[in-house]
Amino acid sequence: MFYDAYELQRSWLSSASALATATAGWLNDPANPFAYLGGGPVMASALEVFAHASASRGKPAFGLDTTVIDGREVKVIEEVVLARPFGDLKRFRREGVEGGPKLLIVAPMSGHFATLLRGTVERMLPFADVHITDWHDAKNVPVSEGRFDLDDYVDYLIAFLEEMGSNEGQGGTHMLAVCQPSVPSLAAVAVMSADKNPARPKTLTMMGGPIDTREAPTAVNTLATERPFAWFEQNVIATVPACHPGAGRRVYPGFLQLTGFMSMNLGNHMLSHWEMFKHLVQGDGASAQATKDFYEEYRSVADMTAEFYLQTIDVVFQEHKLPRGMMTHRGRKVDTGAITDVALLAIEGERDDISGLGQTKAALTLATNLPDDKKRYLMAEGVGHYGIFNGSKWRNRIAPVVENFITPNT
Repeated sequence: MFYDAYELQRSWLSSASALATATAGWLNDPANPFAYLGGGPVMASALEVFAHASASRGKPAFGLDTTVIDGREVKVIEEVVLARPFGDLKRFRREGVEGGPKLLIVAPMSGHFATLLRGTVERMLPFADVHITDWHDAKNVPVSEGRFDLDDYVDYLIAFLEEMGSNEGQGGTHMLAVCQPSVPSLAAVAVMSADKNPARPKTLTMMGGPIDTREAPTAVNTLATERPFAWFEQNVIATVPACHPGAGRRVYPGFLQLTGFMSMNLGNHMLSHWEMFKHLVQGDGASAQATKDFYEEYRSVADMTAEFYLQTIDVVFQEHKLPRGMMTHRGRKVDTGAITDVALLAIEGERDDISGLGQTKAALTLATNLPDDKKRYLMAEGVGHYGIFNGSKWRNRIAPVVENFITPNT
């Protein structure tokens, strides 16, 4: 019922947002005499902030049309290489550029779209032939397409890597997992290594991932462990309403995920909108737009299938099955000891409040038969969770480490 209530509220807020936008535009119109009254700009700014905060949002676009390689602007074309019901393998083809390492960026399936990694993709485009896992919003996937759980996630990664080809090609194939997918990515590499799959990547970089959440638990980890598994089944799982293609599918709604993240740092979010309001009043459109751009992405959310969400809660956060050697894939034990030739890089942020220090680094210990010279670790000083894969610290300090890690292994 709460999903239906949310849809009703969303419909009302969409109308209110449109009205607020129109009114703000009217108050700012030079032809309107009321625009010159003392309170006109203030009221218009307040309405604009409300309109932005309450507007409905769909899936954003990557919008990466060009990149610069060796001082030359190169056209970038998005293309779907492999389409699956719950996610596509998307490639950012650099027109006229051949060769180089092939990089699969594994985006989180954790409430946000893959476009959250726009900055990650943009930074790696001059260096690599970038592909990304473009996960679909579960409420738009018909029930007839079946289930999608953690086993399926691993299967999708293996299928995507096989589509990209053997790691023996020019430059080889490499993986970069951001946050949540570090666990299924490491599992996929372990399964492929045990099978001697020729499409296994040459390297796997894991950034801020919950490999072992027993290390330096954060508020997110505590939230997942302080309640019994049955609580999550009964309180956060909903049925997609009839107004969506996935009607009848059981999901963990994206709006609940967003509410949880927003409430963790509510004061900071309120302050950001207050600052946006002040920038608008002062006529500083550029600063206000920067805040708008961030929240356009941050508040664009997707639903996850109930089975994937619940299995992740159980396997990753409550039972810690991967680090305890108990994780299985299709009934078969995931043996991280089978990883013998895939180089691993673990990256953590000193100020990460989502994945604590040591959680990602644990992957290096789990790969018991991987030579030490194929293991690397970076603790990014002064970097929070988001800064690991976006922003100036990612571009200038972390991405070069990833490139230097990949290059000798190509």
